Amino acid sequence: MLAENLDFIGNDISNMESLSHKRVLIVGLGKTGLSCARYLYEHGVEVAVTDSRAHPPALDELQENYPDVAIFVDGFSAEAFARATCLIVSPGISLREPLIVEARARGAEIVGDIELFARNVNAPVVAITGSNGKSTVTSLLGEMALASGLDVRVGGNIGVPALDLLHDPRPDLYVLELSSFQLETTESLNACAAAILNISEDHMDRYHNLNDYTAAKAKIYYGTGTLVVNLDDAVVMATVKLARQGRDVLGFTASKPAENQFGICKKDEQEFLCYGDELLVVASDLKIKGRHNLVNALAALALGKEAKIPLDSMLIGLKSFPGLPHRSQWVAEKKGIAWYNDSKATNVGATIAAINGIDANSIILIAGGQSKGQDFSSLKNVVKDKVKHLILLGEDAGLLGSELESCTEVSFVADLKQAVDKANDIATEGDAVLLSPACASFDMYTGYEQRGDLFVVAVKEALQ
Repeated sequence: MLAENLDFIGNDISNMESLSHKRVLIVGLGKTGLSCARYLYEHGVEVAVTDSRAHPPALDELQENYPDVAIFVDGFSAEAFARATCLIVSPGISLREPLIVEARARGAEIVGDIELFARNVNAPVVAITGSNGKSTVTSLLGEMALASGLDVRVGGNIGVPALDLLHDPRPDLYVLELSSFQLETTESLNACAAAILNISEDHMDRYHNLNDYTAAKAKIYYGTGTLVVNLDDAVVMATVKLARQGRDVLGFTASKPAENQFGICKKDEQEFLCYGDELLVVASDLKIKGRHNLVNALAALALGKEAKIPLDSMLIGLKSFPGLPHRSQWVAEKKGIAWYNDSKATNVGATIAAINGIDANSIILIAGGQSKGQDFSSLKNVVKDKVKHLILLGEDAGLLGSELESCTEVSFVADLKQAVDKANDIATEGDAVLLSPACASFDMYTGYEQRGDLFVVAVKEALQ
């Protein structure tokens, strides 16, 4: 504990009407917690911070820049929680944390960084969530807005924390990626357009069931703006029925669309992205590949339409967009074997999409890590159809192996280098080797980025 006493909160909070006369405690000191402390401090709100870790990631920066902020680390401070009347909870902290449950029970306000953003935002917002594809859609929409000459700020669950985007001069548009964890504590967001891209099991170690997880995602549809929906996802469509209440709805589909919908059409043996019967762009002209990325492009077009971005500018941005690292990223090709880094696939739905998006004779899949309580059975059909060999590593490799051993050949390895070497031995011309783990990375790596970077290094060394 760094703070010597609990006299850390004043009762006269100015410039933040929604937090007036509250004792504010920020729970969690990572990138998001630091952005909350910075924003509130700079707006005259006195805060304290607590974290269960002895040396959380943003501790040094907070101490250097805001030395008078009280900080309680190496275990959550029960006394700090007891005094607080408002908790600003970082997305990595479960709302089932006992001290948070106790605080809520006695009437403390529980919010997160996106709720603070929503209360203070000064320009239109497009909000994007989903189990998979949200980073690609968010980044792509940002590129589309830039191509149109708009002053756009992109962040949230990727890149810059949302509160760090709130500064003068006012932009034309905010584009936010939002996780279910962020949406749990959000009530006031009123996006001009919001999308749930898809729903599949994820974070089942934090949610009771899929319905609980979906309910968190559905909070993105609060407000009065247009609901942008995946017409092919039954769970999303059921959620929209509950949220609609006379709202405008704009749909996208991987099939031929109806009038006033975005979809995929065929003409002269070519696939086009289209709006109703209007052909927009040849799918093969895009740098991003795979069926799932065509759907991501359709979602971005639909959101951009509702944000009033000119179509011509959106198509310029779309055709130049290279995709994101660690998301079905092409790494190398040698002897007719292509290698792909999809380390961002931390759930089953993402891995299914990646497998289906790869054009190859057959796939050697590298997977495994922390399962997060997921059910792997939905991988069976696609693995049986497209994966000739499954290479597994990590904490829950055994769970994946026991579920999928009847579908294809399975090997177990200790690390990514062994996985790459094994794949290199097995692969033949026309195959693709795909790292798409379907699991979190924290059993072996600092995050999916490090996992993907090490895979790329191992591939380049193996192919020398």
